[in-house]
Amino acid sequence: MRLRGARLAFGERTLWDGLDLDVAAGEFVAVLGPNGSGKTSLLRMLLGQIALSAGSVEIAGSPARLGNPRVGYIPQQKTMDAGVQLRGIDLVGLGVDGHRWGPGWRGRGERRARVAAAIAQVGAQDFARAPLDALSGGEQQRLRVAQALAGDPKVLLCDEPLLSLDLANQRLVSQLVDRRRRDHGTAVLFVTHEINPVLPLVDRVLYLVDGKFRIGTPDEVMTSEVLSELYRTQVDVVRVRGRLVVVGAEEGAA
Repeated sequence: MRLRGARLAFGERTLWDGLDLDVAAGEFVAVLGPNGSGKTSLLRMLLGQIALSAGSVEIAGSPARLGNPRVGYIPQQKTMDAGVQLRGIDLVGLGVDGHRWGPGWRGRGERRARVAAAIAQVGAQDFARAPLDALSGGEQQRLRVAQALAGDPKVLLCDEPLLSLDLANQRLVSQLVDRRRRDHGTAVLFVTHEINPVLPLVDRVLYLVDGKFRIGTPDEVMTSEVLSELYRTQVDVVRVRGRLVVVGAEEGAA
């Protein structure tokens, strides 16, 4: 994945400008920053849902576009409404090729094999055939990970996949993503407010604040000096028992 001179603006408001970013195969990059800094907009642009205001983008060897089969997407965890007539295995199946795999399609066997393989990757065999509204939030999110993996993506885009999950499930989802990139060489761009569950896993951090950004390893970016410069106010970064605590930045920034 490659961005060159990327600028995204809505009217007079510029989210970021001059962004150069390369994410190599198998690399895990976390995207951090306060609400409204353009983290989700970055993913929407890579998914082809919105266009850059300036610059260029290449993802999985082609320009960003809707429905790129080489790009997997994991959304935020959302509890399914009661009464939704959808099983976990059905949700995962949508990640293979949407609704185009009809009953008469000659590749039904391949489709079943891909769905089964994706479910096995996240260890969801025991509950994949249960109705989604009967599953816990963590189980549902594991199936969303499987849905994103079912198409065998070269790039995996994750939009706050740890939101509303307890610590154990945050670690589980993070480890599933990490295993995927290590075993299959998938490039990962991981938007999160929760840096600590992924801190031991990430290679680099992209930190966005009010039109400014910094890219580097966690040790290079997650410092009092760098964050104070980005926020233009005093920010303290403290390590407590292997966890990062950011004090002084906008709530939810990291």
